[in-house]
Amino acid sequence: QVQLVESGGGSVQAGGSLRLSCAASGAVGTISTMGWHRQAPGKQRDMVAVISSTGSTVYGDSVKGRFTISRDNAETISLHVNKLKPDDTAVYYCKAFTFSGRDYWGQGTPVTVSS
Repeated sequence: QVQLVESGGGSVQAGGSLRLSCAASGAVGTISTMGWHRQAPGKQRDMVAVISSTGSTVYGDSVKGRFTISRDNAETISLHVNKLKPDDTAVYYCKAFTFSGRDYWGQGTPVTVSS
């Protein structure tokens, strides 16, 4: 089992920045990929950014050039979100995908961007 806890969400004005963090615990040695997804009210959950155990990254088209995902250590990833827009308002979820094909989700941290 893997447990994920997100932190760092909040309310900012457009153009601002935040740093989201996700700390994993439990069977962290089974994690292959970690990442961030987000879900705005009334919309589906979309991939924001993912990072593999080797450091490879993939970003959603809407955040390329503004968001940066990093793997701080084996248990923690961060998402640096810059040049925020009102459309970035959503609950941001951390996800861990294991080598055996299981996935785990955190509880989410809300981000609200005002114009």
